[in-house]
Amino acid sequence: MAPIPCKGCGVSFTKQGHTTHLRTTTNEICRALFESAEAAMSESDAHSDFDDNSDTEQFGGLDDTGLPSGHTHFEGDYFGSGYTAEQLGYVEDQDTRAKSPFEENDDDRDQAAAIQADLEQGYEPHRPDAPLDEPLPDITGNPGSMDVPTPGVIPSRVARKKIEDRFHHKPIVERFPSTHAGAPISRNRDETSEESYSSNLGDGGNANPYAPFASKTDWEIAKWAKLRGAGSTAFTDLLQVDGVCEALGLSYATSAQLNTIIDNKLPGRPKFHRSEVVVDGDVFQLYSRNIIECVRALYGDSDFAPYLFVAPERHYIDKDKTIRMYHNMHTGKWWWATQEAVEKDHPGATTVPIIISSDKTQLTVFGNKSAYPVYMTLGNIPKEIRRKPSRRAYVLLAYLPTSRMKHITNKAARRRILANVFHACMTYILEPLQTAGIDGLRLTSGDGVVRRGHPIFATFVGDYPEQALVTAVKNGECPTCEVPRTELGDGDTQYPLRDLERILDALDELDNGSSIYARACKDAGIKPVYHPFWEGLPYTNIFRSISPDILHQLYQGIVKHLISWLKECCGEAEIDARCRRLPPNHNIRLFMKGISNLSRVTGKEHDQISRFLLGIIVDIRLPDNLSPARLLGAVRGILDFVYLAQYPMHTDETLSLLEDALDRFHENKSIFVILGVRNDFNLPKLHSCKHYVMYIKLYGTTDNYNTEYTERLHIDLAKDAYRSTNFKDEFPQMTLWLERKEKIFRHKKFIQWKLDGSPAPTSIEPLYPGIIYERQLVMTKHPTVKSVKIAHLIRAYQATFFREALSQFIVHFSDPTLPLAQVKLQSHNIHLPFNAVPVFHRIKFTTPDPYTAGGPTDSVIDSVHVQPARKLPTGQAVPGRFDTVLVNNGTGELTGVTGYRVAQVRVVFSLPNSSIRPLFPAGIVPPKYLAYVEWFSPFTSDPEPRHLLYKIKRSLKDGSQLVNIVPIANIRRSVHLLPKFGPVAPKDWTSSNVLDKCPVFFVNPMSDRHIYATVF
Repeated sequence: MAPIPCKGCGVSFTKQGHTTHLRTTTNEICRALFESAEAAMSESDAHSDFDDNSDTEQFGGLDDTGLPSGHTHFEGDYFGSGYTAEQLGYVEDQDTRAKSPFEENDDDRDQAAAIQADLEQGYEPHRPDAPLDEPLPDITGNPGSMDVPTPGVIPSRVARKKIEDRFHHKPIVERFPSTHAGAPISRNRDETSEESYSSNLGDGGNANPYAPFASKTDWEIAKWAKLRGAGSTAFTDLLQVDGVCEALGLSYATSAQLNTIIDNKLPGRPKFHRSEVVVDGDVFQLYSRNIIECVRALYGDSDFAPYLFVAPERHYIDKDKTIRMYHNMHTGKWWWATQEAVEKDHPGATTVPIIISSDKTQLTVFGNKSAYPVYMTLGNIPKEIRRKPSRRAYVLLAYLPTSRMKHITNKAARRRILANVFHACMTYILEPLQTAGIDGLRLTSGDGVVRRGHPIFATFVGDYPEQALVTAVKNGECPTCEVPRTELGDGDTQYPLRDLERILDALDELDNGSSIYARACKDAGIKPVYHPFWEGLPYTNIFRSISPDILHQLYQGIVKHLISWLKECCGEAEIDARCRRLPPNHNIRLFMKGISNLSRVTGKEHDQISRFLLGIIVDIRLPDNLSPARLLGAVRGILDFVYLAQYPMHTDETLSLLEDALDRFHENKSIFVILGVRNDFNLPKLHSCKHYVMYIKLYGTTDNYNTEYTERLHIDLAKDAYRSTNFKDEFPQMTLWLERKEKIFRHKKFIQWKLDGSPAPTSIEPLYPGIIYERQLVMTKHPTVKSVKIAHLIRAYQATFFREALSQFIVHFSDPTLPLAQVKLQSHNIHLPFNAVPVFHRIKFTTPDPYTAGGPTDSVIDSVHVQPARKLPTGQAVPGRFDTVLVNNGTGELTGVTGYRVAQVRVVFSLPNSSIRPLFPAGIVPPKYLAYVEWFSPFTSDPEPRHLLYKIKRSLKDGSQLVNIVPIANIRRSVHLLPKFGPVAPKDWTSSNVLDKCPVFFVNPMSDRHIYATVF
């Protein structure tokens, strides 16, 4: 099938990938094209909305001269890696289709903004009480018992700051007491992974780094054909064109000949084998790899060797070692306890935690074809690497049978057989771990160091149906504890964890007859599955191995329910009206048609909605004018839980905050019963939140085992593989396609190693999360507009007092000791020797990623837009956008709002070089980049009590806006403001004018994780 080019970005996609791309892209122009098409459809068919704030347009030629680097934060790749355009449906490989992280396309962005402006004026349902311009006063009836302080423990600003500040220091590390744990078994090293690959390749020191390909061109054409090219028939047709092979010097003339070279001459990861599984007389086909060989392949990858964790550690954030820190899996309690157990019998062991994930996925649009992949990765590999599909830290372990057994009409019998098939297949796949986990095996890492590794099943990653299937519990029950179904919503009662010994005793009754076995399993709380796969795995308790699931439990579970409850009790029309009137921000997606008519909502979209959900209900009118106290307490509590659950680092203190947040929800959830939205809260996904703290302490933070990562793998390892087949007997073709693709990737890495001069393996100092993720403010080397007249700044940028503010800045910067009155007086004597300045329309914030293959790279995590209204050549109007920011007054620290103030940026500019000498005394050099800002009121001593948001308004003096010129180095980050709509949002407010029309705002602490850990 010919690829389809996107008219917005020009990238080619498959047919299904093109649709997915338009719906989920963060590229503004692509999003706008989709939104424009959606606007012509009926509301019931709307699937998504235009995103003006994803801000994937980026600058080139950055110059960070003179700009200070930032500090650690909870932003970037940890949060919402989600389903971005770069991850979905591309025909081409990601490496070459990716643009520069700072590439900018003004035309695309302007067209997207123009389309959004049109949508602002689109149809919305009539709201009879909506005011025109001024918000209505807050009116609530007699609240009675409803108007009570929201219960729950809310830490003070001082206490919260102390908790958050601890993350910005290197942890105290306590190593496992045995020096033999994780130690090499020999001083002599084996071959490194590259040397081993060279030996298997049989190049014998061949001077040609591309061997077995004849030349660089020969290799590049082969790589293109397998990673980005057309189908095999089309490729063969191309090669058959007279003179092509000769002109290019190719060593193959057909696709089949190229496949022969790849199959026979290139080493790769373990091959797939077809097996037959017989259950109740039915035969099922299983395609799987040897798990031990897959462990060797991952453990022995040279890309991972410098970062491997080989022994457990306890990390503390205080010198007294009383407060634990958890992040990667080796800092959790499970690894330490397992190491102790293994060391008793086999001292000198290296624990290799096996992480398994399974999830059935559709291969075709209409669902008539599906695949059931099983993925595996190792806990020894840092989670920062595992979460990136491009690093290939996961391996496809198997394709399980997908038969639905429709010929079995009895549903109970069908479910029983399907469960038995699953466990039989998984037993076959994981059986080698039974011996290897106890006795160990010789494992060589990519740097040639040999250890005795014990691969042990550690945790299972999957959604709730998979969790129930794996643990053999009944649907609607908790896989971890023995809570009755009718008490899943109880936030207070604690129930015992499932007893593995008791369950294993029940499984031993299998030989005593089916009725006795079924009764024993029922009494033990599981279904009568025939030999669950975990039955014989050493050091494994499956009921402590079911990890939390951020994607399905929180975003596709709790947040999804919460949104539906709020729409029912607050009214869909009013909810949608508020969504349309939110101001733009880099980290906020605007839903210009609201959220009520969204269908097939993804986890990423629920994530985006959760970022402003609290703000749009702060002062919304409830039925019978009920007080919103409990509603705000419940919503704030669950959203706090969602954000805290995703911290890439946790301490005992932040885990207490996590428990407190869940308690606040449970103590206020009765409001949904009072409003008639719910009768009970017996939801397995809600109950699972009670076990998050336990699992984080066992296995590290939740980004160690997020199903979002494995769902992303479906694109590469299932859907793309299926599209490479002729759609008949597809699995043998899919596995062969995958093997060849893996070989090409591996050979590509080997060639680069040869071209680099065959360097020896590198070693690095341990990387700790608290000192890795810095943010840096960056600017383009050249201004967006080379020269803008000051009169135009005053008129178009609304920088009304630009001359006065700049004059006062010059006086103050020249002599900071002058009192304000003197600054104002002397500023009248300043004559500006210019009437125009260079202007910049963007400020960018980046963070480095030290785990990126090939060296650290920066990615944009935040930006500030500063651009006036304009018209496109097509005549479309583009509204101005002047973002709000958090400004450090000189006393601000890493966390907390003390020393910070919110401002709206009107102009970002530089002083002409020729003017610096006449304006400033000798030796005084002003900052290169400056910003003209309009101030909002300072932060109050505490946030508002119900929703814990800070309330601010514009700072005026004698009716005029207070302004200043500040160095942009003082700008900490962008900040999103939530309008105080009143009971009903005014009609005339729009997304593009709300910052000017609304008199009061709330500071949004949930636009991203960095600000959540800063503004509290």
